[in-house]
Amino acid sequence: MKPLRNTDSAPGEWYIDTACINCGASRHVAPGLIAERNDKSVFIRQPVTADEELAAWRAVLICPTASVRSETKQPRPSAAIFPQPITADVWRCGFNARSSFGAHSYFVARPDGNLLIDSPRYAAELVKWFDASGGIAHILLSHCDDVADADKYARQFGARVWIHREDRSAAPYATDLLNDESTPTIARGVRAIPVPGHTRGSVVYLLEDRVLFSGDSLAWSPREQDLIAFRDACWYSWTELTESLGKLAVYRFEWLLPGHGWLAHLPAHDMTARLLALVARMRSR
Repeated sequence: MKPLRNTDSAPGEWYIDTACINCGASRHVAPGLIAERNDKSVFIRQPVTADEELAAWRAVLICPTASVRSETKQPRPSAAIFPQPITADVWRCGFNARSSFGAHSYFVARPDGNLLIDSPRYAAELVKWFDASGGIAHILLSHCDDVADADKYARQFGARVWIHREDRSAAPYATDLLNDESTPTIARGVRAIPVPGHTRGSVVYLLEDRVLFSGDSLAWSPREQDLIAFRDACWYSWTELTESLGKLAVYRFEWLLPGHGWLAHLPAHDMTARLLALVARMRSR
């Protein structure tokens, strides 16, 4: 049976059905149109402008349960929907996977080999775009939860796959295993930093002291207007996550791109100050 329209959705063409798992992905790409109500995502108003129609379509393609719908067939915008540019040479992939509870993944274009940070669901549209962009040289997995269809992309593009050895059971096909004893440079300007806590084998990836791909270890909260960690989704150790984030404060970054939660762009010194303040709050709990 087709899931029903959520009655909390605003009246009109676009809606989200009751199969929504409240991963938040649609809210991240259509802020102002989609919000959380009663532990589900819903349209709080209908799109009006062309940009808002594009945002609604992004919500369609990013939703892992295909819950973002329209009452009648809508024309697809001519503008590119996904991957979505975030900052120089970095895109959000879209096509989030149900198996990763709707986690975001990212593509980084580099002259020495492109990167895929975590994995979207396998989609022909993405395969075509990745291929046209030069393929994928490395797939960098942040932890066991957000592996999704990394194996299929690795086979398609002959990519090396990186994961921490403590989370390797989620990606037995991985070619490169990380450990706690080092922060290796995977490619020029790309560093893997172990951050045990969310899972035993969680890793963040730092790109050129500018962009931090944080997996599920760190995110931004628009409600708090600050950095947050997810205590209610900390599967290994809150104490270790606290210490891991404290050690992370020695690194510079101005973009925070998480698997779950909202991204953030702040001056590097502000990001560091907020990270240290978060760690202090975590230690006091």
